[in-house]
Amino acid sequence: MAPLNKFGKVFADFQLKRKKKNMEEKEKETKEETLNEQAQPDTAEKQQAEQATEAPESEPEAIDSQEPQSETNPVEEIKKEVEALKDKYLRSVAEFDNYRKRTVKEKAELILGGSEKAVKTILPVIDDMERAMQNGQQTDDAKTLREGMELIYHKLMKALESLGVSKIETDNADFDTDFHEAIAMVPGVDDEKKGKVIDCVQAGYKLNDKVIRHAKVAVGQ
Repeated sequence: MAPLNKFGKVFADFQLKRKKKNMEEKEKETKEETLNEQAQPDTAEKQQAEQATEAPESEPEAIDSQEPQSETNPVEEIKKEVEALKDKYLRSVAEFDNYRKRTVKEKAELILGGSEKAVKTILPVIDDMERAMQNGQQTDDAKTLREGMELIYHKLMKALESLGVSKIETDNADFDTDFHEAIAMVPGVDDEKKGKVIDCVQAGYKLNDKVIRHAKVAVGQ
């Protein structure tokens, strides 16, 4: 009976060790499950944190996707700019046309005003000439007629001077192409007369500082 008891004791110890091992394995599995369950929230939180950090990177994409909607159409901008330039051009053309018309009108008024002033200045001289013609029919005195003509001439020259007209001097003057027109050359003159006006065939006149008719002269050679 001793060997059987010994065998039963060994078998009982084996069963006890087996149960103990099974219990340890179950406890180990339980601990692993618990650890896995505890780790899952950490992983979820980690994933949420990663998503939170990645969220700002995705925001610019959303902004970029909205920017084209807020931008105006380039074609519309070009059309607006063309319309603005066209309006500016039309205004400039209208202003220039008004300026041209105003300038033409002012020029015509100046010409008309200048002509009116000249005519009014000459009218008294014409009246004197008419009176001289009437008196000339009543007298045969050549001296009286000559004196009358000289008075009218001097009056006419004063009237022209009031309008800015002056006679170009030619007496013993140096020949100057700005004022004189040589129509003849006189050879064989003294050295003092060379290059000077010898005779005036037709008088020249200036209006203010502008030559309106050159004096036709003979020049010593």
